[in-house]
Amino acid sequence: MPWTTRHHPQRSALKSCVACGLCLPVCPTFRLTGDETASPRGRLAAMTLVDAAGVAVDDRFAEMMSLCLQCRACETACPSLVPFGEAMEGARAEAEAQAPQGLQKIRRFGLTTVLRSRWLLRTITLVAALLQRAGLLTRLPVIGNQAMGLRRLPVVARTSAGGSWGSDGRPVAMLVSGCVSDVWCSAVHTATVELLVAAGYRVEAPATQTCCGALASHSGFAADAAKMAERNIVAFRGADIVVADVAGCGAHLKMYGRFGEAGVDLARRVRDINEVVADAIADGRLPTLPQTGRSVAIQDPCHLEHGQRAHTSVDTVVAAAGFEPVPVDRGGLCCGAAGIYSIDEPVMAQRLGVAKADAVTRSGVTVVATANIGCEMQLRRYLGDGYSVLHPVEVYWRQWRDADGPYSVQSSAASHRPSA
Repeated sequence: MPWTTRHHPQRSALKSCVACGLCLPVCPTFRLTGDETASPRGRLAAMTLVDAAGVAVDDRFAEMMSLCLQCRACETACPSLVPFGEAMEGARAEAEAQAPQGLQKIRRFGLTTVLRSRWLLRTITLVAALLQRAGLLTRLPVIGNQAMGLRRLPVVARTSAGGSWGSDGRPVAMLVSGCVSDVWCSAVHTATVELLVAAGYRVEAPATQTCCGALASHSGFAADAAKMAERNIVAFRGADIVVADVAGCGAHLKMYGRFGEAGVDLARRVRDINEVVADAIADGRLPTLPQTGRSVAIQDPCHLEHGQRAHTSVDTVVAAAGFEPVPVDRGGLCCGAAGIYSIDEPVMAQRLGVAKADAVTRSGVTVVATANIGCEMQLRRYLGDGYSVLHPVEVYWRQWRDADGPYSVQSSAASHRPSA
C-alpha cells in the first residue's frame, strides 16, 4: 500500500530533486556499492514512486531506506537544497508503520520508552557496568561488538538533569542532558558545565527535559519523537542559549522548527558546545593555553559538519588547548556509527568504521577528538588500544584545569580490529 501516516515524505521535497547526481560522490553507501538504489537520488526516486504512482512500501523499499546512514552529506552537496534528512525520516516512518508489529514493538520500546526513562537507563548502565568489569559485555550477541567502544561505565550512574551551576543574574545556558550520553559520558557534561560557568553563564539542566528524539525520529517513530520535542520545547523555555555537547542531539534540536513557532524559537537558540567555547575563546572569556607541541586528530561527526555546519569550531577549541588540530578525512565518508546503524546494518557499518580508523592511523596521531558519542564509540571500537578518543571540550578542559592531559588517557576499546 502507499503512504499510511501523516509523517510521510512531502511532495514538495521530492519534487525539488532535479536528479543532477552531485550527491553521488559524497554518499557513503553509493561510494561503497556503486548501486543507484543506495544513493540519495535513488532513494528519492523510490519515495516518488510511492507518492505519485502508489507503489507499495514493501520489504525492498524498507531495505533501501535502512541502508541510508542519514549522514546528510548529500544536503551539503545539493544545489537544490533538498531536505533529504526530513524526507528520509518520513520514509522510515512509513516503513516502520508497515513493518511486522512484533518487531516494531521491540524497537519502539528500546528507542522511545527506554531513552525517555532515566531510571531504566541507570539500571541498564549498572548491569552493563558489572558485565563490563567481568569481561562479559563484549560477548553478548548483537551488542557485543558495539560494546567494544564504550568508555568504562559507572556502577553508580548519576544524571545532570535537575542541576544548576553558576551565579544568578548572568546569561542562562540550559544544558541538554540527553539520554545515554548523560550516564555513559558524564565527564563530557562536567567539562561542558565548568567551561560554560567560566565563560560567564549560569548553567541549568531542566529536570523536565527528555531525550531529544533523534534516534526515535531517525528510526521511524515520528509520533514518539514529536512528543519528546513537545516536552523539550517547554523544558527549555527562558534560556538565552540551549547547549548540546552531543552533535547528533544538537542537529536534531536545530530541526525543531517543524514543530511550530515554539519549535522555531527553540531551534534558533540551540548551539553546539564547541561553538560556544570557540566564541568564548575568541572574545577572551576563556584563555588560549600554552602550546604543547603535540597534535590532536579531528574527526568531524556528520551531524556537526552537515547537520549543523559547525565543525570548524572544533579546530578552534583544540588549537586553543595548545594542540595542532589535524583534520582526519575532512569531507570524507561517515564513520558508520549513525545511531543504531551498526546493529541494523553491521556489514556496512564495519566497512566504514575500519576505513575511518585507517584514516586516523595514517595521520600518525594517537589522540582523537570527536564531538558525538556514537562516533567516539565507533572510533574506539576500530582503533583499539594505544589511542585516546575524547570529546573536543574534554581536550581543552583537561589542559585548562592542568589535570591529566589527553595524552595520558588510554582507550578502553579492545585491541582487536575487525577487518573490512
